[in-house]
Amino acid sequence: MNETLLITTSNTLEGYRVVKQLGLVRGITVRSRSIVGNIAGGFMTNFGGKSVIYTELCENAREEAYQLMMQHGREMGCNAIINMRYDANEVMDGVTEVLAYGTAVVVEKID
Repeated sequence: MNETLLITTSNTLEGYRVVKQLGLVRGITVRSRSIVGNIAGGFMTNFGGKSVIYTELCENAREEAYQLMMQHGREMGCNAIINMRYDANEVMDGVTEVLAYGTAVVVEKID
């Protein structure tokens, strides 16, 4: 199924009516920084400004969690995910989990 999922952080989806709620969907990934990334990131932090290395790591982790959440939703048979959120926690020093979650629903377009 290559159908595009509708995803929103809102509780409603403008122009659509929820006809079935399927439950919680989630995608989780756990990432750690490499020793090289830690050295380069630490060097950039010492001189201030944007940390490109850490920004890229965070963005990649969020994207992976997002894709996993969508995969979970497709497996449940949804065509939309409402109330989508991200959460992140440090599992241990240098190891972070990123969670993308929301409510899987089936929606119909309002005529």
